[in-house]
Amino acid sequence: MIDVRPVAHVIGLVIVALGVAMVFPMALDWLAGDPNWRAFLKSGVLCVIAGGAVALATANALARGLTLQQIFLLTVFAWVAACFFGALPLVLGAPGLGWLDAIFEATSGLTTTGATMIVGLDALPQGANLWRAMLHWLGGLGIVIVAMLFLPVMKVGGMQFFRSEGFDTLGKVLPRALDISSALVQIYVVLTVACAVAYAALGMTGFEAVVHALSTVSTGGFSSSDQSFAKFSGVLEYVAVVFMLAGSLPFIRFIQAWQGEWVPLWRDRQVRAYLRWNAYAIGAIVAYEMLTHDLPLEVVLRETTFNVVSVFSGTGFTSADLAGWGAFPFVILFITGLIGGCTSSTGCSVKVFRYLILIEAVKLQLRRLFAPNAVHTLRYDGRAVDDDVLNAVISFFTLFMLSFGLLSVALALTGLEFKTAVTAAWTAIANVGPAFGPEVAPTGALGAFPDAAKWVMIFGMLLGRLELMAVFVILLPRFWRT
Repeated sequence: MIDVRPVAHVIGLVIVALGVAMVFPMALDWLAGDPNWRAFLKSGVLCVIAGGAVALATANALARGLTLQQIFLLTVFAWVAACFFGALPLVLGAPGLGWLDAIFEATSGLTTTGATMIVGLDALPQGANLWRAMLHWLGGLGIVIVAMLFLPVMKVGGMQFFRSEGFDTLGKVLPRALDISSALVQIYVVLTVACAVAYAALGMTGFEAVVHALSTVSTGGFSSSDQSFAKFSGVLEYVAVVFMLAGSLPFIRFIQAWQGEWVPLWRDRQVRAYLRWNAYAIGAIVAYEMLTHDLPLEVVLRETTFNVVSVFSGTGFTSADLAGWGAFPFVILFITGLIGGCTSSTGCSVKVFRYLILIEAVKLQLRRLFAPNAVHTLRYDGRAVDDDVLNAVISFFTLFMLSFGLLSVALALTGLEFKTAVTAAWTAIANVGPAFGPEVAPTGALGAFPDAAKWVMIFGMLLGRLELMAVFVILLPRFWRT
C-alpha cells in the first residue's frame, strides 16, 4: 500500500503557496478600485485553509524522503490540484467563467499551453489578466524543477540520461535538490525582470510589460489583449524572440553559467541543434513568403522569426494570421510545434534531445547495415547512450504520436471539424497554444468548443506537460499493487 501522506503534504503546501500568490492580483485590483479584488481574497483564503489543513494533517510525513511511486503521484496530482484551485478566481470573479471553462483556463496556464476560453481580454480587470500570466510563470517554474529533479529519477522518456547533471530527490539527497531549486528560481526571476524592463523601455505600459514578461519567459502565451502580440508589432517582437529562446533552452546550463561556467551552454548539442532548426524553419518560410508575396523583407523576416520561435518554443503568441500564410508555412509551423524546446526548459512537446537520439539511432542502424561485424556504440555529446535510454526515447516518441492521433480522433468525435480537431490536439499535447478552424474565435478563443472537447483538451494538456509516461503509469493497476 502506497503511503500518500508525503504526497498530500507537499500538495497541501503547493495549494497554500498558490493562495499566497493571489495576494498580487488582489492588491492590483484593490489599488485600482476594482471590486474584483474580493474574488482573489476569497480564493486565497480557501486555498490557504484547504492546503494548510492537508499540510498540517500530514506533518512530518517527509521525514523519510519520497519513494519513486510517491514522486509519480506527486508529479501528477500536484498539477491537477493546482489547476483546480487556480481556477477559483476565474469562477468567483471576472470573467465569471463556469467551472469547466475556468479549469480549462487554469490548466492551459499552468501547463504553459496558452489556449484560452476568454474573449474580451482588454476589458478584464488587471488582476485577472495578471493571474493568468502568473499561472504561466508558476507552471513554467514548476515544470523545470520537475524536469531537472524528478524526471531523471523517474526515467521518463530517456531523461535518466541527465541524472548526473541533476540531483537525486530520493531520501538524504533532497537538500542538494533544494540548492539547485534556489539557483533556478533566482535565474528565472532575473530573466523575467530583464524581459519586463526591456518591454517597458520599448513601449509597453508597466502592466503590459509585467504580464507579457511572465508569459514570455515561461513560454506560455497568455496576453492581456485579444490581439495577442499583434498589438506590439515592431522592435518588441525581436525582444520577445530573445526571451522566448532563453525560456526554451536548458536551465541547467543557465545555472552553470550563473556559477561562472559558460562553456557548457555554447557546447550543448541541444542548444546548437535547437537554434539551427529555428533558423532553418525561419529561412524556409521567409524564402517562400518573398517568392509568393510582394512584402518588405524586414516585415517578413520579423513576423516570421517571431511566430516561428513562438510556435517552436511552445509560447503561442501570434503577431499575424498564421493560417493565412499558406499551406507550406503552416506545415512547417505544425512540425516545429511537434519538436518543441530543450529538456529542462519551459519549452514544450517532444523536446530536441529525443529527436537527436532518434537521429543518432537511425544513423547507427545504417552503419550496421554497411558494416554488420563492426562494433557500433550510440553516442550523444560524447557519452555512450545506454539501451534503456534509447528504448525509453523510442517508447516516448511512439506514445506521443499515438496519443496525438487518439486525441485528434476523440476531438473529432465531439463534433469539431477535422482541421480544428487536429490542431486542437496538436496544441494540447504539445502545449503550443493556438488552434485553427471554424470553431475557433477570431481572437483564438476556444469557448465555442463542446464541453466534451474541453475535457479532452484538459487531459491532453496535462498529458503533454507531464511527459505522458508520468500520467499513464499511475493508471496501471500494477502501479498501485507494488
